[in-house]
Amino acid sequence: MRRVLAVGVAAALALTACGRDAGDSGETAEAVGAGKATGEVTVWAMGTEGEKLAEFAKGFTAENPDAKVTVTAVPWDSAQQKISSAIAARQTPDVSMIGTTLQGEFAKTGALDPTPAGLFAQDSFFPGAWDTTVVDGTSYGVPWYVETRGIYYRTDLAAKAGFPHGPKTWDDLSAMAAAMRSKAGAKWGISLQPGKTGSWQSILPFGWSNGAQIATADGYTFDTPQLAEALRYYQSFFTGKLAPTDLPQGALEPAFVRGEIGAFMSGPWHVGILNEQGGKDFASKYTVAPMPSKQSSTSFIGGSNIAVFKDANNRDAAWKFLAWLSKPDVQVRWYQTVADLPAVRSAWSDPALSGDPILQVFGEQLKSAKAPPAFPTWSQVAAAFDVQAEKVCVAGADPAAALKAVQNQASSIGTGS
Repeated sequence: MRRVLAVGVAAALALTACGRDAGDSGETAEAVGAGKATGEVTVWAMGTEGEKLAEFAKGFTAENPDAKVTVTAVPWDSAQQKISSAIAARQTPDVSMIGTTLQGEFAKTGALDPTPAGLFAQDSFFPGAWDTTVVDGTSYGVPWYVETRGIYYRTDLAAKAGFPHGPKTWDDLSAMAAAMRSKAGAKWGISLQPGKTGSWQSILPFGWSNGAQIATADGYTFDTPQLAEALRYYQSFFTGKLAPTDLPQGALEPAFVRGEIGAFMSGPWHVGILNEQGGKDFASKYTVAPMPSKQSSTSFIGGSNIAVFKDANNRDAAWKFLAWLSKPDVQVRWYQTVADLPAVRSAWSDPALSGDPILQVFGEQLKSAKAPPAFPTWSQVAAAFDVQAEKVCVAGADPAAALKAVQNQASSIGTGS
């Protein structure tokens, strides 16, 4: 997700556990009736999606004249209380956005309706995106839009540094960042998150690229040699003075435009920001490379799912609305409306996306991108990880010891399954 909605649903869990069956492995859903959708479908959505969806959904009602889509735009700062209170009171809308990293928390309340078999083709979505909908063996909802991360770099500075085609491996990234400073005149070779909130999204891709697994079906597995090596590598950019540990909020983009920062790791939303700040000619001065590889090139997949609640008043029409949102041509139109990247793979063959070389880098990266486990406790464990990561990046703590501390906390917290 571009913005993290930290939803605490412990109260909802307690209140709903007696009233519903939670999503146990193998839970099945009722079929969706044939024919066009009818009646009102109520939807909650946040951010730009909440602002734009009502008008966009007129395309659905044009195809289903007896249906109506009512969208409530929920402010991010009140969404936590609104959703958890609605679950607890069993007063949910028919449909809501569900952040990919929050799927486990909501599914374990028993509030989400399992995805009906046969309504969606699982292999039409990016594998990592579909996996975010699955909790204890059951899918709840579908991926709506996706995002992933790559390495933005100044092509002019990279050429001076001896990497005209960007970094391809871990060694390349280290060498390019060093040469950005020594040969190309950048103050910092690269900017990476120094263990602040959400830094796990930047660090775990290096672990996955090194063959690390952070969880099995039985629990979390942070204290592995593969992840320790990846965190030590990540730390090296800070200990080597190649990346800043205290870059002020909002300073990244201007510094990149000025050539003071040679590269940084981020998602597709940064294209518009850079082009706006850099001016009309700046687009020719940078590009994006896939995540550098060790055993593989693997990034983080985020975005948002969209799900139907078990307490939906209009379940059939709600699922038909989700099926409409998942049509490739609708996914392309949604991208053109709000710049959300399609979760349906075939949508990427449309010229609106295939004609953009930077988007194609992200599209290729999405094929192998991964998400953290859909455990209900992930938000708590991720916060513990970020605390230890900051000690590693800023204070120089030992990566293996930090991961051991994360593992101890994760084991204490448990999976919540």
